[in-house]
Amino acid sequence: MYLNCHSYYSLRYGMMSVEQLVQCAADAGEECIAMTDINNSTAIPGFVGECIKKGIKPLAGIEFRNRNDFLYICIAANNEGLKELNEFLSFHNLEKTPLPFPAPEFSNAYTIYRLSGIPARPLFGNERIGIRPSEINSLMTTRNSAARNSMVLLQPVTFASEDDIFAHKSLRAADNNILLSHLKASMCAGEDEIIMTPEKKDYLFREHRWLMNNTAKLMNDCSLNFDLKTPKNKKVFSASRYDDRLLLEKLAWDGMAYRYGRHNKEAEERIRHELDIIDKLGFSAYFLITWDIVRYSMARGFYHVGRGSGANSIVAYCLKITNVDPIDLNLYFERFINPKRSSPPDFDIDYSWKERDEVIDYIFKRYGRKHTALLGTINTFRGKSIVRELGKVHGLPK
Repeated sequence: MYLNCHSYYSLRYGMMSVEQLVQCAADAGEECIAMTDINNSTAIPGFVGECIKKGIKPLAGIEFRNRNDFLYICIAANNEGLKELNEFLSFHNLEKTPLPFPAPEFSNAYTIYRLSGIPARPLFGNERIGIRPSEINSLMTTRNSAARNSMVLLQPVTFASEDDIFAHKSLRAADNNILLSHLKASMCAGEDEIIMTPEKKDYLFREHRWLMNNTAKLMNDCSLNFDLKTPKNKKVFSASRYDDRLLLEKLAWDGMAYRYGRHNKEAEERIRHELDIIDKLGFSAYFLITWDIVRYSMARGFYHVGRGSGANSIVAYCLKITNVDPIDLNLYFERFINPKRSSPPDFDIDYSWKERDEVIDYIFKRYGRKHTALLGTINTFRGKSIVRELGKVHGLPK
């Protein structure tokens, strides 16, 4: 019965990892929960996977806010609804415009407003009013059946226990760049945003069955279908897998001449070994896509750093994806790609914050809607932009 769960992907707000959140729900015997991080959908694929492991039906959406101002919660009715919500949020992020209130009429998503923030216009058919447990008694005199039918239980979950509250307030103070003593209650989660005790939940079911039934109906109307087992890598970069192998070989040998000269036996043997494994495992397109992105950024004069286990590959070194000599440092390719390991590889590439948007724009225009198998996740860490082209993605709608 939880339509508004936060993980720590609700940046500088949420306190729990996805795993911890799902485990708390499992311990409480929940059969279905909805993750709605604040202005963020990054954690949804991992959340879906964790719920499946624990036998919980996963629902997902986004809690929309303008800074500290809560607007509404949206829950995807299906995969198309999740796409709708992501496109809506992305549009306002890219245009740098504030999110609107009230929400537009989504075709495949439910919108939930707080009781204290209902739109002045009539509610659309997909819109609901969220009632906190502490607000239920104020509704005892409400006889309007239409109003009652639009109400659902809204018990947010932000903390695993009350021990998280002080750390949460510290995050909120940091986010607002103010002292703890200057925090307002509206800037923070309520101290009751914890999974309810069985006694409290039983009471709500017993005394307010109409509200619980409305909530259950909404949750039953929603479902997500993610394929979490099949890698979604783009299979071909050029015309065919065979052409990809030929192109990758040419680039690798040209790169060897640049890095080592044309008569380095050790480099030649290692390149042959890597090319053979890359082709057998079907990763030629992945190397070529990464090379293409790096080639574009270098043509623009952007400096990049290829790091992580990808630096163990001499082919990556020859393609200038990385700038670390694996022969000189005695690095083993099998740490990056191992034929006995089922999970695909990934390259980590750092760009300056000044240039990251240009690179991201190229990735989305070159490999976006036409090639939905490639997903780029963009993370910011200490002023650097990390473009990670995932070797395994989770089918998150864009």
